[in-house]
Amino acid sequence: MRRMLVERELTLEGPLRGEGARGKRRTVTVNLAESPLSWLHARGHLDDRLFDAGERLRSDYERAQLGPNVTMRWEPVRVKGSGDVGLSPTERQITAKARFDGAMREAGNGLQDILWRVVCAGEGIPEAEKQLGWPARSGKLVLRLALERVACFYMIG
Repeated sequence: MRRMLVERELTLEGPLRGEGARGKRRTVTVNLAESPLSWLHARGHLDDRLFDAGERLRSDYERAQLGPNVTMRWEPVRVKGSGDVGLSPTERQITAKARFDGAMREAGNGLQDILWRVVCAGEGIPEAEKQLGWPARSGKLVLRLALERVACFYMIG
């Protein structure tokens, strides 16, 4: 996959994108092609609403710390807040898990597989189609349907 490098402002939560960037204080070079979701968004296959829904789902996945671990992790997960003010870290993790489960439930049984593989696991669409036994070029359409449902769940307008 070809690299698409851009400069983004660096914050404690990670690189800012779009209108949220506040001038050039400290920047980092970001490869837009590293995430299948950002790759699709950068090429116009996903609109901002669907991209934001996918990023919100990935954020809840990471905040709930659902990814596989090899050993114990001691570093805190720094993800920008989403209404979790006043909660302990454990409560934030539990609410993120509940939101993630709700979003996946909203997507439905037939759409959860492609959604998890592309958004959470960072698997490319061709690889996901192959692993799921789907015809070529069908994954993008199914992913859009899943992201539509997730956007409705998160009430992204």
